[in-house]
Amino acid sequence: MMSQSEHFSFGNETEIEDIGGGLKRQMLGYNHELMAVKIWFDKGAEGYVHAHRHSQVSHVVEGEFHVNVDGVIKVLKAGDSFFVPPFADHGAVCPTGGILIDVFSPPREDFVEGLDAPV
Repeated sequence: MMSQSEHFSFGNETEIEDIGGGLKRQMLGYNHELMAVKIWFDKGAEGYVHAHRHSQVSHVVEGEFHVNVDGVIKVLKAGDSFFVPPFADHGAVCPTGGILIDVFSPPREDFVEGLDAPV
């Protein structure tokens, strides 16, 4: 069971996972308290509205995103960020194609095989 990532992550050496629907995901780093993930959205791709027990902060690296947090929709561009409290409904549509950095606490154990939920 892996409880944390390596200390350094090199983009050209770290797997990029196609998660379907025009989305790709790359793990940047994690331990039992925190996780950072890079997500690529193809033009028109959508992260459908969902909720989870994790706090989340997302930063727009590139592109334009129409972000919904608890029914409030805002247009975010490169340099903008949003916060999602635990169990809040949220999702995003990316009309331009773009990149987000997502940070979760606790980590999304469903993103890493063998990562246990914190006690």
